[in-house]
Amino acid sequence: MKIIIPMAGKGKRMRPHTLTVPKPLINIAGKPIVQRLVEDITKVCGEKVDEIAFIIGSDFGKEVEENLIKIAESQGAKGTICYQEKALGTAHAIMCAKDSITGKTVVAFADTLFKADFVMDTNQEGVIWVQGIEDPRQFGVVKLNEAGVITDFVEKPETFVSNLAIIGIYYFKDGDNLKKELQYLLDNNITEKGEFQLTNALENMKQKELPLHLVK
Repeated sequence: MKIIIPMAGKGKRMRPHTLTVPKPLINIAGKPIVQRLVEDITKVCGEKVDEIAFIIGSDFGKEVEENLIKIAESQGAKGTICYQEKALGTAHAIMCAKDSITGKTVVAFADTLFKADFVMDTNQEGVIWVQGIEDPRQFGVVKLNEAGVITDFVEKPETFVSNLAIIGIYYFKDGDNLKKELQYLLDNNITEKGEFQLTNALENMKQKELPLHLVK
């Protein structure tokens, strides 16, 4: 099992805290957000995590990198540091760790905090975590039909289409297939509002009838 943690975002909505500290490194009850996320993800995986890849900005500094490696090692995993030099969207961020994306893969964006009492079903082809919210305009959302099947992915909708926001945690049984879909976006310059978005890759998977399950 691999865990990919994109964490290069600037955290504009959490200023002034993020003017001096990257958003995923802000302490919550004595621990950085990213450490709590890693601990919670490894707990629900249900199987050994071999590697945790962190995608960071090149300006995070050596001390931050060393601390991230220690977080991975505390979970019995290898820690890998990857760099995103320019913020070009979620799909681009994930692909900065492309050498680590293989086999069973969890993608978890580092500003996500969650608590769940379950074990991940790693036999599913894909799992997306969502949460009903009041204002979904700053999130990617999923649309469902009356049978509860995903019909569409919409990135930061300006008009209301759904209140089921994708919270930033995904599981893919075949990491190599995920990597192929993301590479397709990059190769063909397929962007959403000027950025390469994971939701576009999810849409391609849906069109190919890859079953994607929701966890609320």
